[in-house]
Amino acid sequence: MTDCLWLLRHGATEWSEHELHTGRAEPPLSDEGRRQATSAGRLLADREFATVLVSPQIRARETCRLAGFGEQSEVFQELVEWDYGSYEGMTDEDTDERRPGWNLFRDGAPDGESPAQVTDRVNRILRRLESASGPCLLVGHGKLLRALAAIWLGQSVELGMSLPMDPASVSVLEREGETPLLRLWNFRGRMPA
Repeated sequence: MTDCLWLLRHGATEWSEHELHTGRAEPPLSDEGRRQATSAGRLLADREFATVLVSPQIRARETCRLAGFGEQSEVFQELVEWDYGSYEGMTDEDTDERRPGWNLFRDGAPDGESPAQVTDRVNRILRRLESASGPCLLVGHGKLLRALAAIWLGQSVELGMSLPMDPASVSVLEREGETPLLRLWNFRGRMPA
């Protein structure tokens, strides 16, 4: 398996700008989201990736294209965002009224995905990367990529609640021998050398 995963969250959408839970809905990138995706592309411009996988959802594919990796990418269904079920399109305040203290990473979503289902999906993503011969780039969604980072680090998806991920941010997961590392997280500035 590759010992280096780069994660790129999609740029902002109208839904994310209004803090609406966005799982399987298909809002396109906002003007700001397109600017963010282009900026992320500049951060990644000098990087070479053995594999680039992108979620099939519009906002992720557009981010991947604007970042300059569209032609190199492979759409991978398992990278879709966490299914919010009946909480799709709601705010944190809305869900807290329905279920005080609810947290997606701990509780899952009613009529959507459970943490166990997301764990299984993340493990399928990691198995897909077992044959990768170098650094890989995954372009996807905040909640799913946060869950992936938690599992990479040998933790449950619940750790994802402590890993904020802004639109069009870049994160890097590595391995040093058998030890999983969080090398860079939620970065949107100038890349280190």
